[in-house]
Amino acid sequence: MNALRQSLRQKRRDINIVDRDKLANNLLSNIKKIVNFNKDQKIALYLPNDGEVDPKYLQNFLKKQEINTYLPVLVDKILKFAKVGENFRNNQYGIPEPISTEIISAEQLDIVFMPLVGFDSDKNRIGMGGGYYDRTLAFKKNQKSSEKPTLIGLAFDCQQVDQLETQDWDVTLNAIITPSSNY
Repeated sequence: MNALRQSLRQKRRDINIVDRDKLANNLLSNIKKIVNFNKDQKIALYLPNDGEVDPKYLQNFLKKQEINTYLPVLVDKILKFAKVGENFRNNQYGIPEPISTEIISAEQLDIVFMPLVGFDSDKNRIGMGGGYYDRTLAFKKNQKSSEKPTLIGLAFDCQQVDQLETQDWDVTLNAIITPSSNY
């Protein structure tokens, strides 16, 4: 699994900056095809790291729609979600996190958009290997798939693999969106 993770991370890092921006913009149009947004929603995004697809066009769209957006913050071994504000500090991995804003749990969110390292057509994902999203979203394993939050992975097309080996702790996503497809 580590070799696959490293290979897929390199593939996404290898996408040049011009293509990366164009693909990020295409992502928004595919998101809007399957997600219905409204002002009452609480939506989690992420700040891109290590070549992850950038949700900046989605973030700008949500801001214009006046929809509350949240970013993950590390709290021990799980993620909480802080409302996007003006002030940030870097976490232990060097990823900026909002400070001095409302912090909520994943159960309070309507939609969680998350980055992936790899995915398959069965909506399985592999992340960076820390298990933060799986631990945070473990409660979803006992829910019906229609219950909140809706889990949507964002990735480049080159991150798709034929099939991923899953573990008991893996949380399957509701959807995966790439610049060219929705799964």
